[in-house]
Amino acid sequence: MKYLLDRPVWSALRTRHQAFAQGDDLAVRYRPSIAPFAASATDDAESLQALGKLVSPGESAILLQVDAIVLPAELSATSTAPAVQMIAERPLQMVSDKRVQRLTRDDAAEMLALALVTKPGPFTLEALSLGDFWGVKIEGRLAAMAGERMKQPGYTELSGVCSHPEFRGGGLGKLLSLFVANQIAARGEVPYLHAYASNTTAIGLYESIGFRLRSMMNVAVVQRAE
Repeated sequence: MKYLLDRPVWSALRTRHQAFAQGDDLAVRYRPSIAPFAASATDDAESLQALGKLVSPGESAILLQVDAIVLPAELSATSTAPAVQMIAERPLQMVSDKRVQRLTRDDAAEMLALALVTKPGPFTLEALSLGDFWGVKIEGRLAAMAGERMKQPGYTELSGVCSHPEFRGGGLGKLLSLFVANQIAARGEVPYLHAYASNTTAIGLYESIGFRLRSMMNVAVVQRAE
């Protein structure tokens, strides 16, 4: 697990998400239309040089790993932040709610609009390529959603958890977090997630449903100069 989850972007793109990868044995990234994440195999000079070449001039990418982030000369950080990685290795509370429905590509535009309002993390119209998403609609509107993002052997990341401001306070975030985590566990996989360390509200919610802190993480948004 240490190898797989300490550099989750790298391990996902070298295993279960290899079909979405650009790069080589030294550095990889998701195709830009799908997700902005990138990673190097290690922090040695050769791997970092390869990472720098994956980011086009004027383009941004996101790095996420346990180790302190080291950048090649070609890249500079536009923002950095501490994050947490949480994991649910024990069975979680089972939930059932007829309002929960699988989201499809027909819902992609509304999903993106919800993500733009709530900012749960990087989200694109191609997010459904990475895994299943589920949501609750109220009066025909997408009120909340949650889904899957990075995947490694035996692990799947819970991601994109958000509720529209008009529907907050109704427990939809907790409902969908539990629902998706149980969908992952039902496949024999371990659900895990990431949150900014400053987002104590989200962290408290995840702790309340059975997730525990696995590790502190480092996040950096990096850019290559024009």
